Amino acid sequence: MLKDYKNSRYQSIMLLVPEIKQLIKEKKFFVLKDVLKDIHPIDLAEGFGSFDKDEQLIIFRLMRFDRAIAMFEDLDPQEQAWIIENLEQNPLEKLVEDMPADERAKLVRRLPERVKKKLLSCVKKEDLSVIQQTLNYKEGTAGAIMNTYFISLLPHMTAKQAIEHIHSLSKFRRYSSLHAFYVVDNNKKLLGGITLRKLIAAPSDIKVSEIMSSVNFIKINVNTDKENIARLFAKYDLVIAPVVDDNDVLVGVITVDDVIDVINQLNTAQLYEVGKIGGKEEIRYQDATPLYLFKRRVGWLTLLLIFDFLTGTVLKTFEDAISAVVALTFFIPMLLDTGGNAGAQTSITLIRSFATGDVSFKNIFKVIKLEFLCGLLMSICIGSIAFLRGLTLGVSIHIAVTVGITMSCLILLAVFIGISLPVISKKIGLDPAVLAGPITTSAIDILGLIIYFKIAQILVPQLRGI
Repeated sequence: MLKDYKNSRYQSIMLLVPEIKQLIKEKKFFVLKDVLKDIHPIDLAEGFGSFDKDEQLIIFRLMRFDRAIAMFEDLDPQEQAWIIENLEQNPLEKLVEDMPADERAKLVRRLPERVKKKLLSCVKKEDLSVIQQTLNYKEGTAGAIMNTYFISLLPHMTAKQAIEHIHSLSKFRRYSSLHAFYVVDNNKKLLGGITLRKLIAAPSDIKVSEIMSSVNFIKINVNTDKENIARLFAKYDLVIAPVVDDNDVLVGVITVDDVIDVINQLNTAQLYEVGKIGGKEEIRYQDATPLYLFKRRVGWLTLLLIFDFLTGTVLKTFEDAISAVVALTFFIPMLLDTGGNAGAQTSITLIRSFATGDVSFKNIFKVIKLEFLCGLLMSICIGSIAFLRGLTLGVSIHIAVTVGITMSCLILLAVFIGISLPVISKKIGLDPAVLAGPITTSAIDILGLIIYFKIAQILVPQLRGI
């Protein structure tokens, strides 16, 4: 099985779980240690939840320490807390010392209080102040996710001196990046950036200030939110970016691996919003209970059920019209489904454009005009098709006209709702995805039925006076 894993890395770690469990049960720890060294730490982290608590601790202790740290950084918070609670003082101190500063700060934020105290008791005084500084920044900002351990260069250094400076510092600490560096003045104000490749290729006596690149357009303020950080990295295809305070003082760096974590978190949150699943943390079925899943899902389903109650109330209100002209009911599914789809098209496109920065409140009126003109064309086209469909089903001309006009009105209504809900939610500071999808559809269902039967009461002779 292990041979299969090494030959095909895409195979799931889950294939190896029974083998590892058996080795632990038989206490073949030397064999297990040999097995673990051939499994990537990230793969081990992926399957870590499949082992019971004692097995997890054995696996962690048997791994080479640098690999154990790499795995630990990728574990879920509950698994990390268990390791910290049950690890002896010496290895815990080494674990904390070797973790990057940003990872330590993230870890401290999400640990239970009792575990947090044990962890902080193992941190050196100078590192404790760095962690506290990072914790002072608002969660979800550049300051909270940046790494404060970085190597900076001075402009008057020669290329040779800069390389020697990098070499001497990197021997004693794990830095998040050793391929790009930032140049600062004596007050640590950001002046520019330079890559290791450029330093190595440059004449040894040339000054850093002569070969550095300007970074005025890619620096990130400590208070920038993570969505804008991810957008900035994507736009400029960045691998690393400097983080500065309001005075342009370099306080940290953000690397692309930090941004990938951010993107994964945002994608998880947005997917849960689309499905109307409460909470933004990832659901792990291995740890979940039926009650936990119930709490995450019942709120939105109840709200949407109330909307459906209103839809039933509308149908009840027009019960006499339905009884008088049963043919009207033939077209209800077609009208409501098409209206819902039109609303969803508009809202999803707008929500994505808000997320990518393509749309903002500066150009929102241009977007609204564009969507309404598109909606007008669609209403004429789809309304005409609905009218013809009514005729092909053999209903009266009055009902066919009612269906066509209603369809046109519903398309315009759907565009209006599809624009309004995301814009309003964005304006009041809510995630636009929260009000998309089912709420848009439910609102169109309720208003669409009212419009349909009101138009029918006007145009269909049998319904006049009802």
